[in-house]
Amino acid sequence: MDKIRGFLEYERSKPDYEQVQSRVRHFHEFEKTLIDTEATGQAARCMDCGVPFCHSEMGCPVDNLIPTFNDLVFQGHWRDALECLHSTNNFPEFTGRLCPAPCETACVLGIGDLPVNIKMLERAIIDHGFEEGWVEPRPAKILSGKKVAVVGSGPAGLSCAQQLARMGHIPTVFEREDRIGGLLRYGIPDFKMEKWHIDQRIEQMRQEGVIFKTSIHVGRDISTESLLKEFDSLVLAIGAEEPIPLNIQGENLKGVHYAMEYLIQANRRVAGESIKNPIHAEGKDVIIIGGGDTGSDCIGTANRQKAKSIINIGRSPRPPEQRSPHQPWPLYPDIFYTSTSHEEGVERCFAIRPLEILGKKHKNNNVEHLKVARVEKKGDRFEDISASESLSWKADLIFIATGYSGPIRKGLLEELESKGLEIDSHGNIKASFGVLNGSFRTSLDRVYTCGDSRRGQSLIVWAISEGRKCAEQIHADFS
Repeated sequence: MDKIRGFLEYERSKPDYEQVQSRVRHFHEFEKTLIDTEATGQAARCMDCGVPFCHSEMGCPVDNLIPTFNDLVFQGHWRDALECLHSTNNFPEFTGRLCPAPCETACVLGIGDLPVNIKMLERAIIDHGFEEGWVEPRPAKILSGKKVAVVGSGPAGLSCAQQLARMGHIPTVFEREDRIGGLLRYGIPDFKMEKWHIDQRIEQMRQEGVIFKTSIHVGRDISTESLLKEFDSLVLAIGAEEPIPLNIQGENLKGVHYAMEYLIQANRRVAGESIKNPIHAEGKDVIIIGGGDTGSDCIGTANRQKAKSIINIGRSPRPPEQRSPHQPWPLYPDIFYTSTSHEEGVERCFAIRPLEILGKKHKNNNVEHLKVARVEKKGDRFEDISASESLSWKADLIFIATGYSGPIRKGLLEELESKGLEIDSHGNIKASFGVLNGSFRTSLDRVYTCGDSRRGQSLIVWAISEGRKCAEQIHADFS
């Protein structure tokens, strides 16, 4: 095989999915991992270009050495490819399933052809590594005795804790829920990533010296003051979970829920837990407000719960099929995207603004309809189309998936703000970012932050990247 001409000889393969009519009957993963022979051909498409934009910051925030591991897969050196992947990414089994792959939109081959299947190759490498038993604990040989409290067990907190342990420090991860993983466990449906992937990483991290403490809500069950007395440093990796409300009449009616409330409950149900006050879509007309990944996850979940109908509305106009001139390569383009959940059944409506949620008292204040208006974008603003009449859709359940405004302030952050913690204009914890030189430090001594709580709602690769770099800063400050 001629690797130099691989991009001319091999076409980009499509993901191998279980058929829709079969996969909507269960919550298991339905995408199949590339087998070795398929992966070799896909890796051969990598051009070994002189300037690999795929692993620039606009391509891969976690700094994966993509052309290198592509070449190693092509040569059949799978273990070396795994070492290369792990050198920059703590959890490729997470990103290989959940990342939207900005690396692929930055791929040089994508200028005139379909880009390299980087995400599928990443998943193939790590799945192969686990199957072969190559993923092993890497405990530090020398311990510093320095103790670090990490609040939050999402991808930022976990990557920070693992890096700290491997540097010889003693991290303790505090999680308010009963299991480790944050929104990886409770916000991501199992059909996108089954939770045993988290469990096997947690076991590796325990053997590396990471201590996990669950069902502890820092700021309520334990104060940050006591943590700073016990630990040398404190890391806030608490995510950005404050939902953005609609601020319309009827938002408090029964049957109206924030998307994460629904997804967390669905994930607990799949895990075999009993649920109080269940939210279930079976036989119901469902409307999902918000067109992002969270809304898509609600669609897939509602379909598996056998919803009667599903409508997904978004304020923005329908994106174009191709890149706009204002989003040239290698920028991540806003183009029309159909997720696997969209394929399973949904009516998608663009340029729609919710006006009012309607319900009746004689039906226990249950939601009955959603009143909406058509809008058009004028510059940076959205305006109702004056000539159009408002529409009303029947709804038994409405899920709000309009994003998040920053970390939750009540409790932990309120306590720290009273001690001088600074919050930026976007509602996030204020901390600089750079190559060390004080990056990830907050305005409080020995307190750091990383991930969505610092940069706002973002991608899993950014969370892992920030967790790793935050650990580097702490390590440097200990030195």
